[in-house]
Amino acid sequence: MPSQGSRAVGPGGAEGILRRQALRESAARTYARSLPIVPVRARGLTIEGADGRRYLDCLSGAGTLALGHNHPVVLEAVRGVLDSGAPLHVLDLATPVKDAFTTELFACLPPELAADARVQFCGPAGTDAVEAALKLVRTATGRSGLLAFTGAYHGMTAGALGASGGAPDVRVTRLPFPQDFRCPFGVGGPEGARLGARWTESLLDDPKGGVPTPAAMIVEPVQGEGGVLPAPDAWLRRMREITQARDIPLIADEVQTGVGRTGAFWGVDHAGVVPDVMVLSKAIGGSLPLAVIVYRSGLDVWAPGAHAGTFRGNQLAMAAGTATLAYVRKNRLAERAGTLGERMLTALRGLACEHPCVGDVRGRGLMIGLELVDPETGAAAPALAAAVRQECLDRGLIVELGGRGASVVRLLPPLTLTDDQAAAVLDRLADAIPAAATRHLH
Repeated sequence: MPSQGSRAVGPGGAEGILRRQALRESAARTYARSLPIVPVRARGLTIEGADGRRYLDCLSGAGTLALGHNHPVVLEAVRGVLDSGAPLHVLDLATPVKDAFTTELFACLPPELAADARVQFCGPAGTDAVEAALKLVRTATGRSGLLAFTGAYHGMTAGALGASGGAPDVRVTRLPFPQDFRCPFGVGGPEGARLGARWTESLLDDPKGGVPTPAAMIVEPVQGEGGVLPAPDAWLRRMREITQARDIPLIADEVQTGVGRTGAFWGVDHAGVVPDVMVLSKAIGGSLPLAVIVYRSGLDVWAPGAHAGTFRGNQLAMAAGTATLAYVRKNRLAERAGTLGERMLTALRGLACEHPCVGDVRGRGLMIGLELVDPETGAAAPALAAAVRQECLDRGLIVELGGRGASVVRLLPPLTLTDDQAAAVLDRLADAIPAAATRHLH
């Protein structure tokens, strides 16, 4: 008897579904181009395709699945709402489900922020929360400019694109983001970070610098799409000092770094920084669409209706999010991610010593990146990275690319990753890299 997943596969099987997708869907589709699989079942780290093949999923919905696919506590929470007869859509009305979510969220926030915070439920995506954050600080400060960083990614809507460097009509001042491997100042390390901070101060304090006091600074504690670049703790603390001294709100984009991903519950926790605004999405919905901003009460100057959206009251997402937040907190999965991530980074750095095409290995917690390079020139090697991604897929491992020119292979496994699963991921990646290098470089 065919399984439920088999019955769900349409005419022509997996190939028919993929063919119809290519004919019907937008040319803008992304993951489907490099991952031509049709998932029909999933549990934890594993996805099963319509063709019966199994894959280890180190994409995790671009970091959305903190607990992996279909975790029992998430399924139980969703079933609980469905079976209760509670409304699934209530705009921004108060409900017991929403109250439980906000209570758990505030229990997980940095205590200094939680003691004086407000939360705004936005549209369903992280980019909606970024837009809300930008609108909030502009309303509160009466200013319009924005400080953002090279390599940033904050979403695909106009304001978010501007902060990410993709919308030139948005007035954004671009600052250097510190990194060791391709330091913009050519020195890397603490000195490179110090020079970046000094550049920021100079721009803000020079009356002829052309940068009026902005409405905010927005920063990712670890740049994700930018190539898995962790912000140095001392540098992030310096950014907090610079913004605080000049009354510039600091926005932390924790869409991908939040909920234990980096080895702390929030990416800013590593540096002990408390931002004025936190942008949250992805994992906070427990695999379902949910996005919020949390901010200091002093910024809460909006009039009723100043920022709204129809799908702010997703009860299923709030229930799944509550279960996820509580599970990560109670089971200390952030600490687990930090320990396991460090072991994986150590193993991958050993692998890099054997393969000159791996120019750099970096990350924090279970947010890991390997930058592929031309061994002779050191230049970024996006074609080689794409070849590694394909070799991984052929071996049943799903990874994605990021960074300048898409030359960084990214790993975002669920926080529930076991030691044995981590070893399997590393083994498949260790096979894929030399196979790709042999095909691409020779």
